[in-house]
Amino acid sequence: MVMGEIILIAVNGDDIASVNQANYLLKKGIWIPLDDVEGHAAYRCEHVRLWFLPEQILSEDHLDKRWAAATNEHVNEVIFPSRHAAKSGTPCLTLHPIGVPHLSHDDIPEFGGRSGYAPPPSTRLGPWWRLLKAKWTTDQIPDFSLSLEVTHHGPVLDVPCLFIEVGSTQDYWGHEGAAELLADVIWEGLGLTGGVQHGRWDSKKHHSQPVLITLGGGHYAPKGNKLASEDGVWLGHMLANHSIPFGSSEDPGVLWRQSIDAIVQSTQKAFPNGSVIATVEKKSFKGWQRQLIYQHLEFLSVPVMRSKPFLEMVKSRQQNQ
Repeated sequence: MVMGEIILIAVNGDDIASVNQANYLLKKGIWIPLDDVEGHAAYRCEHVRLWFLPEQILSEDHLDKRWAAATNEHVNEVIFPSRHAAKSGTPCLTLHPIGVPHLSHDDIPEFGGRSGYAPPPSTRLGPWWRLLKAKWTTDQIPDFSLSLEVTHHGPVLDVPCLFIEVGSTQDYWGHEGAAELLADVIWEGLGLTGGVQHGRWDSKKHHSQPVLITLGGGHYAPKGNKLASEDGVWLGHMLANHSIPFGSSEDPGVLWRQSIDAIVQSTQKAFPNGSVIATVEKKSFKGWQRQLIYQHLEFLSVPVMRSKPFLEMVKSRQQNQ
């Protein structure tokens, strides 16, 4: 018999950005040491668990099931404090969902995950994005910027999850101020301040509310950044151009459809009774590609909307609930 339902924070022991965020979390409240889980240190604070794993977090699959097997506690979701790497080297604080839905099932993902699959996105993505931006207005850190990222990399999970990251090079990963700011987002976002949780989905209360997925654009999710900044927007998976891979107009292949199917199903799982809505970056696709996307989304009963009508619908649904 499962004894309780918890939120798991999975810490990467060989990632200074992850460890720093965890250390600030440990300072913010009363954490009770637990018996080691799989030989690794763990702590509890109210409904949250902190688990220090040694390395290679992107390959630590099924943490939800492993925690449940070891502790008899059911994991509702997993939060990954982490570092973010980018060739640009630009210092940035980011949030993103995970998965590699665009890869062929025969491919071995370079950075973890299961090819053709995307774990459920955390329902907190949109609310935490707004929380991060709100904290940024009073606690800005020189040089850093903020951004969402599109869906990418592992590990494999069956429950909603997100990465919250300090980027983008070794020079910035250990930045204490950045780690403290993100720890504040986690602490407040999970309701550990004694207030309400930010981004907890209620299938009855939020029944039929729109949930946004975005298709197209670059790695830093321009459409997600913009739309999820607005109050009341729930955000699911976001796919960059390269995660919707087409062949030719004569033979478009199946991976583009596989990728869309995976994130629609995954987002629906994360937001039960929600209404998944898609935006499509027109400039990201050729005309024949857009038509295939539109036709397939119609087949999946996922409406495509422009930004302004989408936000108007969000506002209307909020007023009527």
